[in-house]
Amino acid sequence: MNDDTTSRDGGILAAQGIAALTEAGAIRPATPYASDQIQPASLDLRLGSRAYRVRTSFLPGSSRPVSACIEALSLHEIDLTGGAVLETGCVYIAELQESLALPPDLSAGANPKSSTGRIDVFTRVITDYASAFDQIEAGYRGPLYAEISPRTFPVRVRTGSRLSQVRFRRGEPRLTLDALSALHARDPLVDVASPSLHGGVAVSVDLSGFGGLIGYRAKRFTGLIDVDRPGAHRTGDFWEKLPADGTRTLILDPGQFYILASKEAVRVPADFAAEMVPFDPLVGEFRVHYAGFFDPGFGLGEAGGTGARAVLEVRSRDVPFLLEDGQIVGRLVYERMLERPATLYGAGAGSNYQAQGLKLSKHFA
Repeated sequence: MNDDTTSRDGGILAAQGIAALTEAGAIRPATPYASDQIQPASLDLRLGSRAYRVRTSFLPGSSRPVSACIEALSLHEIDLTGGAVLETGCVYIAELQESLALPPDLSAGANPKSSTGRIDVFTRVITDYASAFDQIEAGYRGPLYAEISPRTFPVRVRTGSRLSQVRFRRGEPRLTLDALSALHARDPLVDVASPSLHGGVAVSVDLSGFGGLIGYRAKRFTGLIDVDRPGAHRTGDFWEKLPADGTRTLILDPGQFYILASKEAVRVPADFAAEMVPFDPLVGEFRVHYAGFFDPGFGLGEAGGTGARAVLEVRSRDVPFLLEDGQIVGRLVYERMLERPATLYGAGAGSNYQAQGLKLSKHFA
């Protein structure tokens, strides 16, 4: 077996690389970064001063900047400087404070932050002339925008709110099957002796119960969630607890949003980063894990964790679907880092979910 896990032909930029990229002018923040904005393997993106309610989601395609699409589709402009409410079922485009002037050998990919996904706010990053969401082509120069669509809870946001994050990649850092197998054999990625590794490390759902609960189902017609107020919202006002009933099954209702947890305890070694594949049509008509980035150090004992469950944001599609305990619901793909982060996930500020089990977002007390 060819063990190429230590190759440095490609990789993800660590925090110190992101800082250097900013110093070089390849990342251009409109205002200085917040102290915890640079994460071990990603950069949080901040909302700017303006957003637009638009008639429909869109991709600009190869011939248009985002601004032209906003001009054609905007219903009204929203001032975010004093805070604004984004309603469920609506689509918004927000300017971001960070713009890019990437070198030709560096691309990027975006994802919702964990806390964003756990409150069912669907958000994607868009660039000028883009043909795909959340993908930033190598050498891109221009502004960044966020498409935001709250699905379950109305949310209050403001200039500086952080809903999305971006990773910067050089080359092709994703591990091959042989490399992934070698890494798991040397440094177990999940607490399963022989996991399925084709297409990434298999992750299954735990419906046996965590202290008598298998998960949470979001309530409908709730109050607001302020995305910048951690611990300020009563759990019972927004969530219905799902007790373990001995069947180890759960029927997903169409259109409902659930928080569940993986059966496996996940680890991300310090020289690697991981991402959850959000939806696999082969496993069922539902989407799992809107917010897919797992930083180096996630679940590591040296960073305050001894394996951590992957919290699963689950939404059924058009039909009811029966989930069973141990059913595979997603896969984790692992990528090499260009260098080890100076601070691992869990060892610094902003690491809210180290050593987690079944856990709601930081907004709830």
